[in-house]
Amino acid sequence: MIFVTVGTDLPFDRLVLAVDTWAGERGRSDVFAQVGRSRCQPRHLRSQPFLEPEEYRDCFNQASVIVAHAGMGTILSALQWGKPLLVMPRRASLGEHRNEHQLATARHLASLDKINVSFDEASLREELDRLATLTPRARIGPHAGEALVGALRDFISSP
Repeated sequence: MIFVTVGTDLPFDRLVLAVDTWAGERGRSDVFAQVGRSRCQPRHLRSQPFLEPEEYRDCFNQASVIVAHAGMGTILSALQWGKPLLVMPRRASLGEHRNEHQLATARHLASLDKINVSFDEASLREELDRLATLTPRARIGPHAGEALVGALRDFISSP
């Protein structure tokens, strides 16, 4: 199953429509999307606006690949659970977010080879055609490393 998730805060119709169109053109019936407050109704993929945490975990675990916005929760979950991930960042310039932090996050993590990124619908569709070649990146643990925890503890404790 391909699991598409756009988070819960803002609509991300550009991603939903691109994946929906691709699924229809390719005859894919194995796509399920959590579409949030989307203003569009997907025609070619199964979807729900929101999922309970347990349902979300089940979809994430069952998925062979995750397609998502560039939200840190989704990115960290994919890295923690060892799931191949393809992200398309929301763009403030297109009215999809308040600022360009997802664009900056995607660029930075792509430069570290931590995620696969498509910056527009055309490249997203190209990457969707190559989903079978996506591999999980190095897994991370569920907790921050001791060095980070120590640095934060020192920062908080300092006068």
